[in-house]
Amino acid sequence: MATTAALSDRSTKTVTREDGSGTPGRDPQQLWLNHQQPQSQAQPRARRGRKPAFSREAITTAAVALADAEGLEAVTMRRVAAQVGAGVMSLYSYAPDKDTLLELMVDHVSGELTPSAALTGDWRTDLKTIAHLQRANMLRHPWLPTALSTRRSLGPNTLAFLEHALTALRPTGLDGAAKLEVFAQLTAFVAGHVTHELAQAAAVGSPDRAAAEARYLATVAADGHHPELAEALSAPARPLTPEATFTRFLNRLIDGLGTD
Repeated sequence: MATTAALSDRSTKTVTREDGSGTPGRDPQQLWLNHQQPQSQAQPRARRGRKPAFSREAITTAAVALADAEGLEAVTMRRVAAQVGAGVMSLYSYAPDKDTLLELMVDHVSGELTPSAALTGDWRTDLKTIAHLQRANMLRHPWLPTALSTRRSLGPNTLAFLEHALTALRPTGLDGAAKLEVFAQLTAFVAGHVTHELAQAAAVGSPDRAAAEARYLATVAADGHHPELAEALSAPARPLTPEATFTRFLNRLIDGLGTD
């Protein structure tokens, strides 16, 4: 899940720790590539002594669990440190700031986007499958649409899913930039829809409230001043389950996409 803006190099910036001190953020190469290098290439040999009881994976997993349970606001370096049984300062060598931690979290949950079936060769069908995968992932991790709203670098899991989406778009004949734009548009649609879906679910009132709103709209539609609304309300009802609604909206988006 990525935007085209995320594909440009992200420069190192000064960020603020929870204690107020500034620390340089990691650029994508430092965050993703250098971390994967052997110990002798990535960093100096560690000092002798007890090995840390935690890892970057453990820190990221703990942060994701916190966000899933309590929202992004609950994810602080102190809370994560407590979850893994480490001191706060020891976490900064793995994630020097919360923004970096969010990068790790987004890529971590992107690892759940592994397609269950091969591409069909019908790019519209394949894009719809990709969108349903994204929606399911965002519903499992309700903080994810918010985390994606700012520019993120592309970690290995995110890159793997992007590669899958670009492969799905190959039959369109679009150039590379256009493919990236289509994927960005699709991701933005899914994130926006899930954000609305979650908000609606949280605001669900009683059946009496829903019936009252229906009566109100029927009264307004019958006053003669809203003929378009009256016509719309007289149309046959459509399934209103979240899955059915998402599928209808998605179909309109993808079926209307061109290849020019």
